[in-house]
Amino acid sequence: MTCDNGQGTNASWALILVLFILLVIIGASWII
Repeated sequence: MTCDNGQGTNASWALILVLFILLVIIGASWII
């Protein structure tokens, strides 16, 4: 993993975070 002012890594982390939150919300709705 290379660091270039944390620009691309921040974008990818934001994308992963959004996907994770969506998965949690979908999972919670299935459980409920």
